[in-house]
Amino acid sequence: MGKPTGFMEFDRAYLRKDPPDERIAHNKEFEKRFSSEKAKTQAARCMDCGIPFCHGDTGCPVQNYIPEWNDLVYKGHFKEALENLHSTNNFPEFTGRLCPAPCETACTLEINKVPVSIKAIERTIIDKGFEEGWIKPRLPHVLSKKTIAIVGSGPSGLAAAQQLCRSGHTVTVYEKNDRVGGLLRYGIPDFKLEKNIIDRRIRQMKVEGVTFRTSVYVGKDISAKELFETYDAVILAGGSEKPRDISIPGRELKGIHFAMEYLSQQNKIIAGDKIEQTISAKEKNVVVLGGGDTGSDCVGTANRQGAKSVIQIEVMPKPPVERQESSPWPYYPMILRTSTSQDEGVERLWSINTTSFSGNENGVVIKLNCVEVKNCNGKFENLSGTEFTLDADLVLIAAGFLQPEPSGLITELVELGLQLDARGNVKADFGDTEFAHQTSLSKVFACGDMRRGQSLIVWAIAEGRKCAEAVHKFLSELAVEENAA
Repeated sequence: MGKPTGFMEFDRAYLRKDPPDERIAHNKEFEKRFSSEKAKTQAARCMDCGIPFCHGDTGCPVQNYIPEWNDLVYKGHFKEALENLHSTNNFPEFTGRLCPAPCETACTLEINKVPVSIKAIERTIIDKGFEEGWIKPRLPHVLSKKTIAIVGSGPSGLAAAQQLCRSGHTVTVYEKNDRVGGLLRYGIPDFKLEKNIIDRRIRQMKVEGVTFRTSVYVGKDISAKELFETYDAVILAGGSEKPRDISIPGRELKGIHFAMEYLSQQNKIIAGDKIEQTISAKEKNVVVLGGGDTGSDCVGTANRQGAKSVIQIEVMPKPPVERQESSPWPYYPMILRTSTSQDEGVERLWSINTTSFSGNENGVVIKLNCVEVKNCNGKFENLSGTEFTLDADLVLIAAGFLQPEPSGLITELVELGLQLDARGNVKADFGDTEFAHQTSLSKVFACGDMRRGQSLIVWAIAEGRKCAEAVHKFLSELAVEENAA
């Protein structure tokens, strides 16, 4: 695919970014897509490698036909490349901005060179498609008269909704927040994903026939039983929202917040909402507990709010710079990565455990009490004599998520017979069986983080598409049975 000798002739290019000191002055996106000519040159680097691991199970959860649309881009056929891209991915504008690109670490060039700029090319294709007006609503040809309720409007719920609506079913998406988007809307900072990117896709889906009911909390405003009895099928796509807490002395102090509380509030403020009690990092010493993507988003947000200092703590040891034998190609390697937010200013500490928080006479956090740790076969041991303190006026806990919120919706459905797995996720069939994504309640299906646990946006989209396929098959068989009767 591409130019047979392209990978030897052209160096890898990266999306141009505004300088850190300029971009922290605003909350807009700061990466610029490739020009058409640069995209062609970069697509030329795609090898005719025989077995393209980039779009296999190890590379791309939605299984994009990466070599095919790279070849189309190289030849200047951007519209055809867009059609190819959309055939496997409902929302390339999300993955082209937010995916960690396991496809690139699975690229054959990754064995001994730098991989193809797959993610950047993907973003260029979809952004050009919107600019050229190529992306139009796709209305179903025939309506099935079957109704589906989808709980949650994150990437998995949106993907399932679009697929099922295009198959002719009547789809209603329930969202507890006042705007559609789930994690995309209230978990991802605007400087990584401006919310008009979500809005333009939602407009398309509304024209296609999807109904969105916002500010409706299933399990509170409407019962799960009512959905179960009203619709022909129900999809649970509410995500894994229960955060992992840190239960140590001083946790009750003011100024300690979960990362998602902080990030979602900032997104609402940028959207124009009025917040009475804001969480601000302005002129404060900020400590972020957790070294993952969510922690990185807190770093970028704190810098934009004018933090005095930002420190990010990780209990795990510092990763190696290069791929190790323990994570061979084509698997996604555990290596040291520096995000754009971390580039903007942060002190990163590894192998550190926080033992307690200290506060002032007003009950507000002022310090973290920490100690260095050693990883002993997966268990962390505090190293005596390495204790130290960190000044902290604002602490953000970004330690991951455990499971879906167990109250309301889940509690009601469990009473109706819904089963959960050992981790508290909704138990639904995995694999390519006839019961894929189906729960112990035959008409209830699950997808995304609510089923598989906290994961990537690209996995959520893949889950939503596969769940839609399973629900379509279920409803088609139900229609056959009803016609026979």
